[in-house]
Amino acid sequence: MSGKLMLCATPIGNMGDITLRALEAMRECDVIAAEDTRCAGILLQRYEIKKPMISCHEHNIMQAKARILDMLEKGSTVVLVSDAGMPGISDPGAEIAAYAMDEGYEVTLLPGASAGITGLVLSGLDARRYCFEGFLPVKGEERQSRLEDIRAQRMTIVLYEAPHRLEKTLQDLYDTLGDRRIALARELTKLHEEVERTTLRAALDNIENKPPRGEYVVIIEGAKEDSSADTAADVETVVAEQLARGLGTKGAAKEAARLLDIPVRDAYNVALKLSKK
Repeated sequence: MSGKLMLCATPIGNMGDITLRALEAMRECDVIAAEDTRCAGILLQRYEIKKPMISCHEHNIMQAKARILDMLEKGSTVVLVSDAGMPGISDPGAEIAAYAMDEGYEVTLLPGASAGITGLVLSGLDARRYCFEGFLPVKGEERQSRLEDIRAQRMTIVLYEAPHRLEKTLQDLYDTLGDRRIALARELTKLHEEVERTTLRAALDNIENKPPRGEYVVIIEGAKEDSSADTAADVETVVAEQLARGLGTKGAAKEAARLLDIPVRDAYNVALKLSKK
């Protein structure tokens, strides 16, 4: 008898956001595969559900994959949950689900809470078309390449970020994208839920007075159409004026970027070119 894998969304904060279908599935399944068995254990205890659990995270993905396949082969029903929200979105659940599908097992999804969608709707930015980027690469060329992709993206962009990396990410976004409208959503569905609707520059200016806490959803306004020729002429004129004031290349670039609301990187390239003339 063929087994079944059930991807089960869990609350992102408020325990009351669990669905009736999710509770029924967890009560009737054979085993629960959890990204963090401690997080899942709190949810199960809240609703008085007692089921065997196995750990399934990025550090044991190969072993977890083999165990789950073995259970499915024996006809078991496995419920897969992430730490919070929708399994398969920026967590190992995606690899497990794809593996089970490739092997021909039935895979179904029990929908529910998602931090990305919740933050997007609460941001006040255009939610008709959006691009979900998850977590950015931490460093190097891969990170810069992704930032350049985001720069050209005209849809609203949704990112996830940890509190200890938020300032660097906001700075990198500002340097690459220029100043744009954003929303910073944290503690979603919890007692201290907060959505700050601001700009990249203002968020950076305020971050020292308000140290980041909790996991963040960062929602960024998409790129707007512009006249490249006119913009290039404006940048060169303004940068030249700042250099004439005695500012160095970095100083002139930062001031021109602020005045024209463009990425610092673009203004700096122009400043370098003019300073060599």
